[in-house]
Amino acid sequence: MSTISIPVTKTTQSKLSETDFSSLVFGKSISDHMFVADYQNGAWGDFRIVPYGPMEIYPGNATLHYGQAIFEGMKAYKNEKGEVLVFRAEANAKRLNESAARMCMPQLSESVFLEALKQLLSLDRDWVPQGKGSSLYIRPFMFAMDNYLGVKASDSYRFMIFTSPVGAYYSKPVSVKVETTYTRACEGGTGEAKAAGNYAASLYPALQAQKEGYDQLLWTDGKTHSQIEESGTMNVMFKIKGTLITAPTHGGTILKGITRNSVLQLAKDWGQAVEERFLAVAELEEALKNGSLEEAFGVGTAATIAFINKIKVNGRDYLLPEPKPDAFSTRVLSTLDSIKYGEVKDPHQWILTI
Repeated sequence: MSTISIPVTKTTQSKLSETDFSSLVFGKSISDHMFVADYQNGAWGDFRIVPYGPMEIYPGNATLHYGQAIFEGMKAYKNEKGEVLVFRAEANAKRLNESAARMCMPQLSESVFLEALKQLLSLDRDWVPQGKGSSLYIRPFMFAMDNYLGVKASDSYRFMIFTSPVGAYYSKPVSVKVETTYTRACEGGTGEAKAAGNYAASLYPALQAQKEGYDQLLWTDGKTHSQIEESGTMNVMFKIKGTLITAPTHGGTILKGITRNSVLQLAKDWGQAVEERFLAVAELEEALKNGSLEEAFGVGTAATIAFINKIKVNGRDYLLPEPKPDAFSTRVLSTLDSIKYGEVKDPHQWILTI
């Protein structure tokens, strides 16, 4: 039984019947309700679930001026029994607090996070699509609430969760270019935090790449632009000569991806050779030239696995073959999907059933 009291105000005008679940655009449809909590005088309180809608903030809101905001991305799925399954919720609750610490924001009890999530999804369970390829995207986030223009950490905050039914994030393999001018994150910065400003800074270079005909970027290190770090808004992995290679997360510039962690765990389970190290741009280029790059793919919550079919490096495009049914990336995507939809045993207790 829950020890957290969360009053619920139900919507009187559900949008459920107006939503076309057969043609969901990522992030466009929003479910009926949202969870809200406020941090004041050193404590979280005023927990509530209310209809999704606008909220009032002052023009002097600290977030609008100094960007003190963090968020998480999660997904829920529905199995054949109609149960709602959430993938690795505890990991998201933990990472939210890690981001909060870096951004001078208060910690949120993981039990509050999980209980709020359970009650919100129980109320809006009909918004969870059923069927492979579709899910309910969950957006927990925290931001400053002070109405004060001094440059300092806010004293008040708001934490919220709302959800959105979604289809596939990428419907086809993606093309990327190695970025050697702009930087996503530098050592000592906020790269390992899921901070809103990180994504704002990435928009301009990503737009330039899209104008050139590429879907996303392969980000390189901020000092020398000689090592691959991430792909767009995802961690990235390469399979070269049978070994899976992905950048380490201990340097402070790379997000500790939960999907990344899950893929590496499955690789370990299967005896797949893995190296957590930086892949040099020169090494990537050589592997593309000699054909030893077998697979390249992004890993993240929104897409799970985003297959890469074209890479531009040093002015030249290289095409990658379509992953075969027995390719690591294909197999890991199928396995993760089977776990998320409750079709197979969950060996690592990743699923929270609601």
